[in-house]
Amino acid sequence: MLRQTLFGIFFSSALSSLLAKSTMVCIAFKATKPSSSWIKWTAVKFSNLIVVVFSSVQVLICVSWLAICPPYQEFDITTYPGTIIIQCNEGSVIAFYFMLGYLGFLAAVSFVLAFMVRTLPDSFNEAKYITFSMLLFCSVWTAMIPAYLSTKGKYMVAVEIFAILTSCSGILSCIFFPKLYVLSVKPELNTKKHMVWRLRKR
Repeated sequence: MLRQTLFGIFFSSALSSLLAKSTMVCIAFKATKPSSSWIKWTAVKFSNLIVVVFSSVQVLICVSWLAICPPYQEFDITTYPGTIIIQCNEGSVIAFYFMLGYLGFLAAVSFVLAFMVRTLPDSFNEAKYITFSMLLFCSVWTAMIPAYLSTKGKYMVAVEIFAILTSCSGILSCIFFPKLYVLSVKPELNTKKHMVWRLRKR
């Protein structure tokens, strides 16, 4: 019963965090003047609020799904004659795709925000890495849906697991690999002196 709903909740939390990060990058570079009205939105509480609000929407969707038409176990005896396949029926296909659609919405908003601020000073800007990660996420799940619909039984589960692992690996790699590269290969770039020099150069 909780297989799809927990996946949706955990993924929405991850995407909400990236959305909060993209929003904070966008706001931070708008609040460059002490008198700017954007300064009050740069507090950590605001980014936490974004994560909580957008994750709560997915929780509400999943709780409604479980309350109205929860997933259940079914026995498929028609796909392969002579073989009984025990599988999970989503219960409500509409709720399932509504959950996936909300994940797509979060990814799309994060992508648009990150794309808008990708050209800001790269000493502090992580938006271009978020852009790549969201582009990869959207590509994987767009390709996954036709494959998911055209498979049955254990292959359907395998397709979903592949999509989850690929999108998670892509997000982690795009965001953290550049940091690990600097820390391990070019530690001289990770100094206050270098950052000040980059700012003056711009």
